[in-house]
Amino acid sequence: MFIAYDVSLELIRKLAPIIPAIARRDRDLVDQLTRAASSIALNLAESQGRAGGDRRRHIQIAAGSAFEVRGALDVAAAWGWDLDTREVQPVLNRLIGLLWGLRR
Repeated sequence: MFIAYDVSLELIRKLAPIIPAIARRDRDLVDQLTRAASSIALNLAESQGRAGGDRRRHIQIAAGSAFEVRGALDVAAAWGWDLDTREVQPVLNRLIGLLWGLRR
């Protein structure tokens, strides 16, 4: 499809191993995290069938969801949960950068 979409799927694959650790502590947070990560990929996929401002709106929604993923990981860290996000963070940062560029 396009690079941002591929990176969004890579993000999901990197998140998958840490989801069970979060789920053991907070089912609501893991639900919100997985919905946000899925929303990124789904909105990017939908944006491909749109044009102009409508396409940009889906990209903006995807960007918001990417920041929501970051927020959920920050919340888990703030609670002191020992999660290894070393593989997630570079992919998330790359995705946010790509989405930032696509928003314009």
